[in-house]
Amino acid sequence: MLSWMAWTWPTALIFIGIFSAMGILTVIEIKHPGGDERKGALGLTTTRGDRLFITLLGTVYIFLAWLGLVGMPLWVPLGVSICWGIFCFWKV
Repeated sequence: MLSWMAWTWPTALIFIGIFSAMGILTVIEIKHPGGDERKGALGLTTTRGDRLFITLLGTVYIFLAWLGLVGMPLWVPLGVSICWGIFCFWKV
C-alpha cells in the first residue's frame, strides 16, 4: 500500500496524525468560529491553527536537535515534543 513512495508505517502515521489534527481543527472552527484568539506566554496573539503550526515547527526542531546531538532512540524527544505541544496549546 505504501510502496509507491517508499514510506514506512511510522512516516505514514505522522502524516495521518497531522492531517487528522488539521481536520479536527477545521471541525472545531466550523462549530465555534472565531479562532479562539488569545495572547500567550511568547507575547503572540495566536489562534488554534497558529498554535498547531508552532507546535509542529517546534517538534521538528526538537527532533532534529536530538538526532544531531544524541542520535537514537527517539523516545525522549517524543516526550519533550508532547510536553511542548501541551505548553503551546495551554500557554502560547
